[in-house]
Amino acid sequence: MAAVRKNYLGVVVGVLLGASLTLGHSVLATRSDPGAIPLDQLRTFTDVFTRIKRNYVEEVSDEELLELAIRGMLSGLDPHSAYLDEEQYNELRIGTSGEFGGLGIEVGMEDGFVKVVSPIDDTPAQRAGVLAGDLIIRLDDKSVKGLTLNDAVKLMRGKPGSPISLTIVRDGADAPLTIEVVRDIIQVSSVRERLIEGGFGYVRISSFQNKTTRNLVSSVRDLTERHGDDLRGLVLDLRNNPGGVLSAAVGVSDAFLEDGLVVYTDGRDNDNHLSYSARRGDILNGAPLVVLVNQGSASASEIVAGALQDHRRAIILGRTTFGKGSVQTIQDLPNGGAVKLTTARYFTPDGRSIQAEGIVPDIEVGNFQLQQENANGLAPISEASLSGHLSNPNDEEQAASDAEAEEAAENDPDALTTLKDIANSDYTLYEAVNLLRGLDITRSAANGS
Repeated sequence: MAAVRKNYLGVVVGVLLGASLTLGHSVLATRSDPGAIPLDQLRTFTDVFTRIKRNYVEEVSDEELLELAIRGMLSGLDPHSAYLDEEQYNELRIGTSGEFGGLGIEVGMEDGFVKVVSPIDDTPAQRAGVLAGDLIIRLDDKSVKGLTLNDAVKLMRGKPGSPISLTIVRDGADAPLTIEVVRDIIQVSSVRERLIEGGFGYVRISSFQNKTTRNLVSSVRDLTERHGDDLRGLVLDLRNNPGGVLSAAVGVSDAFLEDGLVVYTDGRDNDNHLSYSARRGDILNGAPLVVLVNQGSASASEIVAGALQDHRRAIILGRTTFGKGSVQTIQDLPNGGAVKLTTARYFTPDGRSIQAEGIVPDIEVGNFQLQQENANGLAPISEASLSGHLSNPNDEEQAASDAEAEEAAENDPDALTTLKDIANSDYTLYEAVNLLRGLDITRSAANGS
């Protein structure tokens, strides 16, 4: 056993010695040298390694133990540093690109089966007839029961052009349905938009991907064309956005800024002292901007909120953000995997660190829900409720206008979102639109229009 220990010690020392030489550190094992390899800790590591090999209830390979040691070494540094094997690295790249080979459905788990939350428009799943609410019980010949959601998603993803058979249980169907879907390249946009009555726009960014800035600009352009004139204001919704690609956060901030610093990073290495500035051009042409954030807004979301807040370009409304102000660098490894390593901290243009503090909104709004007055069903007394009251000459014109709006909404439900719709479903957004209306009035008065 002593020979085994010596062998493992030699292997580990050799590996660490090579790493230390690569990094340019001294490898002399003297206590006075701060760059020396700590041999006492190496002996402890080797001792633990040997005990696991000898006494653990199940046999564990050397490769598995060393990978676990690497994972533990990185995860022990902070919550965001990590070792990614080849499969995990590929998943990360898919998440940031927003493009993958698959079926085109948003899914969750229910009673051990995969539940279709929503089929994505113009994807193989939607064209094949998969519906929201469907329960997938088999993927080809494999039962879904007992699989994790990640395992099921891996089975559904695959090479474009390859088929997969879904066995589905659907409400109202007498027996399970079998639907064959041919995989294709799925492009998932992280940006969605809505036009709100009064000439205001709403853009939701769910994560920051490589194409997010381009999609944001396109969304604002579409809203402007649908309105027929410049937008009077915009709500940018970053609630529950966990972050993503740094370049996308810089691009989104830049879209609303004329110039100035967006964000800078500070780390131990000079390569991690970086700064990013805005280029000329505001896609809103100075129209009011309100940014929605909450506790789920993190990382890239906080960069955008902090930059727009420091430049006084937007009013931040909602709850204090998550507070992830650290930079993770992805470094490729020869085995196809990667190391995700925290290398710096983010700072807003005014020099504020986001880390563990978050972005405090200018106006704090909790998660409330409006409740209609007169819940007993009795209408309030007014002139209009009096018997025999005089009619308003504008009523017919307003009724015709309302009828046109209703007809437009029936033909295109996404064409216009009313304040009443928002008030009933999203109080924070309702407050944001009211704030935009006030800012627009102030802006118009200042411009003399």
